[in-house]
Amino acid sequence: MKVVHYLNQFFGGVGGEEFADTPPNFLEGPVGPGKLLNQILPEGSQIVGTIVCGDNYAVENQQDIVSFVNAKVKEARADLFVAGPCFNAGRYGMSAGAVCEAVKSESDIPVVTAMSEENPGVDVYRGEVLIVDSGSSPANMRDVLVRIANLGAKLANDETVGPPSTEGYIPQGFLRTEFVEKTAAQRLAEMLMAKLKGESFEPEIPVTTFEPIPVPLMTTEIAKAKIALVTDGGLVPRSNPDNLPRAFSRVWGAYSIDERPKLLEEDFEVAHGGYDNAHVQQDPNRLVPVDVMREMERSGAIGSLHEEFLSTTGNSNPLENSRRIGREMAQRLKEAGVDAVILTST
Repeated sequence: MKVVHYLNQFFGGVGGEEFADTPPNFLEGPVGPGKLLNQILPEGSQIVGTIVCGDNYAVENQQDIVSFVNAKVKEARADLFVAGPCFNAGRYGMSAGAVCEAVKSESDIPVVTAMSEENPGVDVYRGEVLIVDSGSSPANMRDVLVRIANLGAKLANDETVGPPSTEGYIPQGFLRTEFVEKTAAQRLAEMLMAKLKGESFEPEIPVTTFEPIPVPLMTTEIAKAKIALVTDGGLVPRSNPDNLPRAFSRVWGAYSIDERPKLLEEDFEVAHGGYDNAHVQQDPNRLVPVDVMREMERSGAIGSLHEEFLSTTGNSNPLENSRRIGREMAQRLKEAGVDAVILTST
């Protein structure tokens, strides 16, 4: 089995953040964690080449890195492509997911990567790419590489891949039919009895839970506060400069409203496919109420309105992706000295 391995500039031994703009380079044989992976691979298998690329370059030049990787994979006549492990490094995870998806599609060979569940690359690529759960600490490197090697060998040999709990990859959200000894009624009764007795049991369908978010205290008087408008309703300037999609948005935008008394119909449009937005198209202030906020600003009800509004598309957006977007928006608003936010939705 010939393997091509993808690493970022840190794990590839080039350097830290100051080398994040490094363009892709192909090196013969294993590099960095690839040396350990090379020892773990099944007998007769080897890493024939390693592609090292800076995180910034990869995310800012995705088509270039995808073309470069596909060309090198084909030249090497690889049987398996491995990226990472990326752990919790977001840019690394996004680029690893992108090149894995491209290799799987264009080169038609198996691909495996590894990330923490919190990595934004998981939300975006888990449906197409098998992602080993690496956790967030590189201290688990050997265990993660063992799972990558085992999973990669099964894929390359066209063997049946077991469930996530057995193979160690992050669930992809698919349900597969299989034969079991006990009927659904028997399994349900056993789970119910275990729950009543306070014993542990494993549900057959994952139960989504949400961590409680404490309500932050307002430390500034509202009459002196700087207020920002944020929306997940997809309002954008005409021509949609940030290319917000109508669903599954991975991006968000910040748009100036400085000195605008209100939003005008001819200046804005809606990039959202999940609701009837005709009324917003007619009057954008119905979604992002700049007109009312200006009245409150003039009357002294609030201190000031932040000079830009933030917007994304909430339609069918995975939870982890929404969390990432929220964190990025919050960071921008905190740096701008915003005291409170009015979040409008559909």
